[in-house]
Parts: sequence; structure tokens; C-alpha cells
Amino acid sequence: MVYTVTLNPALDYEVLVDGFRAGGLNRTSREHMHFGGKGVNVSTVLHHLGVETTALGFVAGFTGKALEDGLKANGIRTDFVWLEEGLTRVNVKIRSGGGGGETEINSQGPVIPAPAMAALLQKLDRLEAGDVLVLAGSLPAGLPGDAYQTILARVKGRGVLTAVDAARDVLRGVLPCRPFLIKPNSAELGELFGKNSLSAEETLSCAKSLQEQGARNILVSMAGDGSLLLDETGVCRRLGVPPGTARHTVGAGDSMVAGFIAGWLSSRDYAAAHRMGAAAGSATAFSDGLATGEEIRALLPAF
Repeated sequence: MVYTVTLNPALDYEVLVDGFRAGGLNRTSREHMHFGGKGVNVSTVLHHLGVETTALGFVAGFTGKALEDGLKANGIRTDFVWLEEGLTRVNVKIRSGGGGGETEINSQGPVIPAPAMAALLQKLDRLEAGDVLVLAGSLPAGLPGDAYQTILARVKGRGVLTAVDAARDVLRGVLPCRPFLIKPNSAELGELFGKNSLSAEETLSCAKSLQEQGARNILVSMAGDGSLLLDETGVCRRLGVPPGTARHTVGAGDSMVAGFIAGWLSSRDYAAAHRMGAAAGSATAFSDGLATGEEIRALLPAF
């Protein structure tokens, strides 16, 4: 079983507005409500690939119920901790036709009290050897900066594979916990080392540094430049991107994490896991939402 933890999930309201004008009246030509948050996205793509998964995290209010009901309707198992106050956040993503790009407005989300965190930790006590735990996304208000370390300590020594997709100090803080997988993108990797951009050689050097600090496998997503995997045997693999039109990038990195985990669980081979991760990330980038299993498998031969 793969368990994902999204501490600050969201309803992502995506709209397409032809010729978006700030300060004026705009009308949508297409709209979609997506049940999101990075860990939730990972669970969704894993479900599409036929991998058993449960989404954990915190939800609150009527928006939290909409999130939970929507995931269940899509066949995704959930076991959220319900908060007594606040609302699960709603993020607005405005895509403008005619090359206008994408504008995002992300909400803060509810404050997480200490008893709620304790309830989440208790849920993690059921994880067993061979299970996978994915921690993905930012930390919401009310939680200390070492919340991910606390979670990883809870499952330490029980044979649980752990994966972390986070940025900045949150990612750096988990390295001593020796996560099985971390998945920074190239911008996040550069930010960790104080660089605005990274060459191919610098990307590998930074990945090696993170491995020396404790991460077992480092998967770096690099948008149009593909991806790099430095596995725990010391082998570095690079994959490009197949031909196709990128429609949007929301969830592409999360899809890569899901694909890598699905590939690893089915093959126990890092090269195969990397190919499945790359296919999943590209398939989502080429679609209007999170990729289906069919879309991912259709791209797999390109790698």
C-alpha cells in the first residue's frame, strides 16, 4: 500500500479565459474543479496506474467534504483527519488563451492544531514493512518546520519506504532521515544551493551533495530538459522528453513521483522506475489534467 500525506490539500479551480484582462470583467470558456494538493495528486495517478493507495492529511469545512467526496467518487481511498475549524483551501488557476500564460492564486488553508497532528501520527502507526509513505507539499500554518521529520521518525525502523517532494528548508531538513526518494525540480535544487540556474554538470553535483547528506535516490525534474535520476548505487541516468505539446505543468512533478513509485514496486529496477516516472510526468504535461494509466503507458515506449 502506498500512503500519501498532504498536509494542506486543496480544491484547484482551473479556468480558461480568452484574453484575460486584470481589473476588468472576464468570462470563462472552460472550467474544471480538480481535487488536488501534491500528495493527493500522487494518489490519483497511482490509482490510475492500478496501485493501491490511501490519501491522508487534513481537511475542514464544506470544501473539505467536497474534496473527500470527489476523491471517493473517483475510487481513491481516503483517511483524512477532520479539523474542527477552518476550510480546506481553494486555489484558483487562470489560464489565458492566446499565449497569455497562467496565473495562480493559492490560499493559505486552515491552521493545524497539535491534537490533529497527533491524530495523523496515530494513523501512520498501521503502516507495515513494504508500505510506501509519500510526503508532498508545503507545511500549513500551525505546524513546526520539522513536521516532516516528526512523521518520518514515526515510521523509522519499520521497513517503510519514504519519499519526500518538498522545497527549501523542508527538504533539507529530511535528508538526515535517509528518505528512499526525494524529487526536487531544477529550480528547487538550484535554490537549495544558491544558484538561479544549473548546468547539467551542476545538477549532478548538487544531487550528489544531497545524497551525501542522506537521501538515497534523487529524482530531479527539469521541465523541457527531461529528468535526472541519481540512484543509491551511484548510477546517474538522464531522460529527455518525448515529442508533444505541453498544455500545462500542474501535477506533472507529482505524476513523476507516482510513476517512479509504481515502476519501482512492479520491477524493483531503478531504470524502469525512472522511465515510468518520466512517462507519467510527460503524460500529465501533455493533457488537461492528471494523466490516465492509458496515457502514461502510451508514452512509455518513448523512453
